[in-house]
Amino acid sequence: MPSEMTRRALLVSSAIGTALVAACASTAQTASARAPIVFVHGNGDTAGLWITTIWRFESNGWPRDRLHAIDIPYPLARTDDAVPEAGRTSTAEQRAYLAAEIDKVLASTGARQVVLIGNSRGGYAIRNYIAHGGAAYVSAVVLCGVPNHGVWADLAFLPGSEFNGAGPFLTQLNAPQGPEGNEVGPGIRWMTIRSDHNDKYAQPDGVWLGKRGTPTHVSFEGPALKGAENVVLAGIDHRETAFSEKAFETMFRFVAGTPPATLGIVAEARVVLDGKVSGLGLDNLQGSYPSNLPLVGATLQVYATNPATGERLGAALHTKTIGANGRWGPFAADARSTYEFVIAAPGYATTHIYRSPFPRSSMVVDLRAERIANADKSAVAVVTLSRPRGYFGIGRDRISLDGQSPPAGIPPGTPGVSSAKVKLSEAPGRAVAGEFNGERIVGRAWPAAANHIVTLELHY
Repeated sequence: MPSEMTRRALLVSSAIGTALVAACASTAQTASARAPIVFVHGNGDTAGLWITTIWRFESNGWPRDRLHAIDIPYPLARTDDAVPEAGRTSTAEQRAYLAAEIDKVLASTGARQVVLIGNSRGGYAIRNYIAHGGAAYVSAVVLCGVPNHGVWADLAFLPGSEFNGAGPFLTQLNAPQGPEGNEVGPGIRWMTIRSDHNDKYAQPDGVWLGKRGTPTHVSFEGPALKGAENVVLAGIDHRETAFSEKAFETMFRFVAGTPPATLGIVAEARVVLDGKVSGLGLDNLQGSYPSNLPLVGATLQVYATNPATGERLGAALHTKTIGANGRWGPFAADARSTYEFVIAAPGYATTHIYRSPFPRSSMVVDLRAERIANADKSAVAVVTLSRPRGYFGIGRDRISLDGQSPPAGIPPGTPGVSSAKVKLSEAPGRAVAGEFNGERIVGRAWPAAANHIVTLELHY
């Protein structure tokens, strides 16, 4: 028989084991209790814009399999919502696509409801889905920089546009509900996040519509909705309402009910990357507007680079011919390495995309092949600094490209452009550096005459 001391030790061990099991069960329950989140991008954008937001949710314990960013195949809105336009989607088509994706998420997770987070036009799809029978499947909504009362509100200018606050689409969505005349329905928690005055699509003057001095009849408060929790974040721009650190803190607190443990991105020991390769125009064949359709037949190569010079460190680490699903991975990456992604496809320039190190895995490293614009074909090399998750603000941000600070082509005032371009006139092949608020990317200047184009794409 065991001694009393042994018996006590066994009891203590058993108690500790039970506690550990309980703790593990509690953790598992907490993880499973996290509602699936569906992220919806804006006009002309991709799922890839949500990469840093997803990383921040993961870094705060949200399960990776409950974070879903969708890609609208044709992400641009029609000029007139009621008139078919090749390569563009109506509000009804956008709503139907979102509904189908939500059905997939509910089926794969077993959840009864999702949280919906949308930027810009993505918020229209969310509101439209809820207004057409989707309310029962949604627990909470976060609308980030969504022009809920239009980019303009004037029937004299593009009256059928979904962005016209006086047009039929937004008039219907904003119709007062209930005794208090709310603009959001009951049973769902609603939040809007907007800038104080720095959102290009919430301006009283029509400068960003090419109508300087003409009233838009929309105010800085345009994204707010009666009946929602309306949050104002000073200084942020239109895209930063969704993708900035400030926006993440706000949306996480709202969705989770507690503040995030960290605003940073916790690095992973093992990083695996994947995403979609897409192109431009109708069926990726005609037109210069963005498409999220798979660029079937394209070739994608990945090279590790010297972060100081952009030079390749040996042969390609990964090569993939793009199939019907558009996926270019999986690729086992080094979280400390900088990479060059090269897309080659008929009808496109050989597109070189240089990226900062990836601290975590991601399935939304979306890449788009480009064509050289006619105005740029005389240059020796063309290099673009791109900030997909925000705009460049003169006076607000530190921006440089190839030694120019700030680069040419960034207007003063409200931040409203997300890329800057330099056209080189000397021999190609040298290093070109781009920097934004401390994030620095160095690439190589590839020759435009040989149909090459270069993008330095910022994470942050």
